Amino acid sequence: MMNLESLKLSSLPENHCGILRHSSNTRPVIWVIEENGVRGVVKDFSNSKFFYRNIIGRFLIWREHKAYKKLQGLEGVPACYGVIDGLALALEEIPSQPLEKHNKNIKLSRTFFDDLKNIVDSFHRKGLAHSDLKNGANVLVGYDGRPYIVDWSASISQKEFRFFPLNRIYLRFVLDDYFAIIKLKMRYVPETLTLEERRQYAKRSHMERGIRGIRDRLRKILKKIV
Repeated sequence: MMNLESLKLSSLPENHCGILRHSSNTRPVIWVIEENGVRGVVKDFSNSKFFYRNIIGRFLIWREHKAYKKLQGLEGVPACYGVIDGLALALEEIPSQPLEKHNKNIKLSRTFFDDLKNIVDSFHRKGLAHSDLKNGANVLVGYDGRPYIVDWSASISQKEFRFFPLNRIYLRFVLDDYFAIIKLKMRYVPETLTLEERRQYAKRSHMERGIRGIRDRLRKILKKIV
């Protein structure tokens, strides 16, 4: 477990072990750090512009930390070590690479997508939908061959959407997590798709299209601030 008491955001530019992603106007820098022999990653908004840093950045860190607390101990999700100065989130480092950068010449394990679905089932039971699994950057291929899911800042809580018609929209986000698995299988291992998976992905009703339209507008809003 990483101790954050001595970790200062101001020292990270000089003391980090690497950078997974550089910052932009709206995106946090992601540092690789080592503290007391424990390696981790820090998602850090402290370099963002003043308004974004103190309004949007703090909100997103609070929101993602809230999701990680609910997911604590869940297999396939990095451990969260805590929040630093309200502007950064420290997480367990998963030796891995994003699925989107996975070398297609190297086959995924036969159980990779089954394991991914098991993770999705687990966090759905906890009342969370990830809502952005189609983004291959959010699914990691661990060096152990297993899947891991990161970036929970746009996740949707069932409690937040418990009243009609929002509860219908939440169910759509849940379905989207499963459809995302099918879409990723189409991209990386299309030969493993079952007829039922193809049928599920193709199925659309008038109600689903209406809910999907509302969902897509919500997603655009979330992505603009994430």
